[in-house]
Amino acid sequence: MDKRSTGIVYHDDFLLHTNYSHPECKVRLEAIMKRLKEKEVLKFLAQIVPRQGAPLETIALVHGEPYIKGVEKACNDGRQQLDADTYLTSHTYGVARLAVQGGLDAVAAVMNGKLNKVFALLRPPGHHAEANQGMGFCIFNNIAIAARVLQREYGLERIMIVDWDVHHGNGTQHVFEEEDGVLFFSVHQSPAYPGTGGLGEVGRKKGTGYTLNAPLPPGCGDGDYLMLFQEIVLPVMHAFAPQILLVSAGQDAYQGDPLASMNLSKECYAHIAALLCQGAEASAGGKMIFFLEGGYNIDAQADIVFNILNTTGEWGLPLIEDGQTDNRLVAEGTINNIKNRYKQYWNILQERS
Repeated sequence: MDKRSTGIVYHDDFLLHTNYSHPECKVRLEAIMKRLKEKEVLKFLAQIVPRQGAPLETIALVHGEPYIKGVEKACNDGRQQLDADTYLTSHTYGVARLAVQGGLDAVAAVMNGKLNKVFALLRPPGHHAEANQGMGFCIFNNIAIAARVLQREYGLERIMIVDWDVHHGNGTQHVFEEEDGVLFFSVHQSPAYPGTGGLGEVGRKKGTGYTLNAPLPPGCGDGDYLMLFQEIVLPVMHAFAPQILLVSAGQDAYQGDPLASMNLSKECYAHIAALLCQGAEASAGGKMIFFLEGGYNIDAQADIVFNILNTTGEWGLPLIEDGQTDNRLVAEGTINNIKNRYKQYWNILQERS
């Protein structure tokens, strides 16, 4: 594969929204870019730089206009908090619009055939943002808006969103839970913020069965995640046959993350990415876009993003490893229960029992 078939979205202005006392600050992104430079891999990556903020009417495909205008006003008025967890600065509104546009530019690059895979290194993150409420460090739901544009402007009928952030992607789920054209899968620690994403949440109306949640107990590691993706995610992806795969890539299930209690290794993210690449190749011609979400062990997240890009770009460079990978199954029973829960919606899971 052409080493330049993979790209990243990045803009220096993504650093303007920051609060050094908050875990979601600009150093997360600075560390990623530093690692890619240290590894001398930027030459392998097409770099997409959004030129301006996304149009308001595009953001309004997901968010109510009163909420959008409320964020703008709050930033202009000097408010410092959107809610208890989500800070604001004078730059936040403009940066959040720019992040949305970065996701849309990634969509255009992939759908127009310029690139095969893109990692959108966006800030602020988005998957917790509800239609009329920002929360969980998120302002606008970057991945949900991108999916809406894929439907409206590119005519896609089957989009799959995989959310591997350690926290449930409540905002994304709620946007699409009544639809059968977007299959949403979230694996997350439970109990944990924001308290949603239980096994009973399977979608509603014609979207019933198109929301799949995998709440896992604290302490799960590589073996659990690999089992989950091999036994549930890939078979369902094969049955659904998405035309593109979008990934909410939050690296906070890493074993050293300060905001969670999972045990994934750095190399596990590369293995999961490789599995998703296989699934995307089968139905979507390999078209994939990753959207940066959480991940608060600064150095580890930088290493993990390198590992993901190394895998998706097929560079063949050594992975950055922890050296002590634990493949024990902590939650085999839980994963089997998840599979049993979704058998009634996906026959392929019955075949694999």
